Amino acid sequence: MKTRVALITGGFTQEAEVSLKSADFVQSNLCDKKYEVYPIFININKWYYLDADGVEYEIDKNDFSISLPKFGKIKFDVAFIILHGIPGEDGRIQGYLDMLRIPYTSCGALSSAITMNKSYTKSVLKDIKNLYLAKWVHLFEYHQARAYDIITTHLALPYFVKPNAGGSSIGMSKVTQDSELQRAIDLAFTAESTGAEVIIEEFIYGREFSQGIYTNLQGEIVVLPASEVITSRDFFDYEAKYIPGLTEEITPADLSDDQCTRIEAILKEIYVQLNCKGMVRVDYFLEKETDRFYFVEINTIPGQTKQSFIPQQVRAMGLTESDFYDELIQVALKGNQTII
Repeated sequence: MKTRVALITGGFTQEAEVSLKSADFVQSNLCDKKYEVYPIFININKWYYLDADGVEYEIDKNDFSISLPKFGKIKFDVAFIILHGIPGEDGRIQGYLDMLRIPYTSCGALSSAITMNKSYTKSVLKDIKNLYLAKWVHLFEYHQARAYDIITTHLALPYFVKPNAGGSSIGMSKVTQDSELQRAIDLAFTAESTGAEVIIEEFIYGREFSQGIYTNLQGEIVVLPASEVITSRDFFDYEAKYIPGLTEEITPADLSDDQCTRIEAILKEIYVQLNCKGMVRVDYFLEKETDRFYFVEINTIPGQTKQSFIPQQVRAMGLTESDFYDELIQVALKGNQTII
């Protein structure tokens, strides 16, 4: 009997468009001899299954099931979450599935909630050996009227200003002079569905990388090859991420043996400290002057188009996306504990 997979996609933010593309790619790489895949679309107004003929069937939220004319009530064995932003990366969908005892392929509810909050994540990771953190300020809506004074008092130019709970660089600005700061603050505070919290970090001059980590069927934490990001933009913003030709991504990245050894140990410790499950992706800088690794952020539902970092890294490791996604599902069903 085939395993019934709910492929959850969509979301409540601008990242929904990317989620749909990611879900299409995942579905195209799941073996149809092994899995029955049901795309489940979630938006602010409704949850539904869309069949191959374009017919919508509403999700029964009491037990996360659908009723189909030919097959009756369908329940799912596992959920493959490809839901970027809210409610996929902040722990909401995970908490719901936990209550229904439906296994899923991502981090748990608490880990997802913490990692969605960039400032809280940095606080958890601050004591990891060989990992450095750019100096930062975390502002709530209460601080908005005096945000300019708080930032200029505690941080030195240039800054990165971004929503504390956003993704895909939406609402993010690089500020090189204080006259640009207020506009950047306003943009970050008003980004849709990001909780009216803002994080401001001092800029780190260095090379930028992104690297995936996951748990295999043996319970081992596996670090994928790194990708280096080289963009013609001022920084790796939304356009650089999603408009072809603006960014060069080199996988595997050109890192020395020593650098590879250090970052692998760091990434495994990040995965453990945040109690991660499934696949995650960590973005970081390698500072030019010091050879220090600086944490940027972690993504617990990373993009999964053919051009996305994780598929690039899976291929660079000599795996197929089909085998990789199959392993994620089998680990979720098995519920393995991780081993460093």
